[in-house]
Amino acid sequence: MRIYELLRSKGFDVITVRPTTTVAEALALLKEYNLGAVVVSTDGKEISGILTERDVVRRLCDGPDFLDSPVSDVMTSEVLTCRPEESVQSLMDTMTEQRIRHLPVVDDFGRLSGLVSIGDVVKSHISQIEFERNQLEGYVTHS
Repeated sequence: MRIYELLRSKGFDVITVRPTTTVAEALALLKEYNLGAVVVSTDGKEISGILTERDVVRRLCDGPDFLDSPVSDVMTSEVLTCRPEESVQSLMDTMTEQRIRHLPVVDDFGRLSGLVSIGDVVKSHISQIEFERNQLEGYVTHS
């Protein structure tokens, strides 16, 4: 399965925040939409960074003073991305090797076109396994 197939069933919408958005405002969005990450972007297409729950938790160790800071102070600036035509298996490999849970999907021009989470990948993998099991059961039953 390809990432674009996963996005077709999941949806292409991505919640983004501007680099000047406060961390507290971004956290409110995470809560409202039940997300683990938001992409940081000035225009909704170019990726400036990503703010994840992990980024916030790591900063909490120093106290909550940073909550009024802009997300640009807390976000991960070096963002790994993937392409729609890549396989979901390669996405799983990247997420496992890099220990990340969210990957923005970019088009041929480097513009944001989706966001895939580890939950999306697991759901896709389970669906594929169930499909294969059903195919095997059908084969065995009709043989």
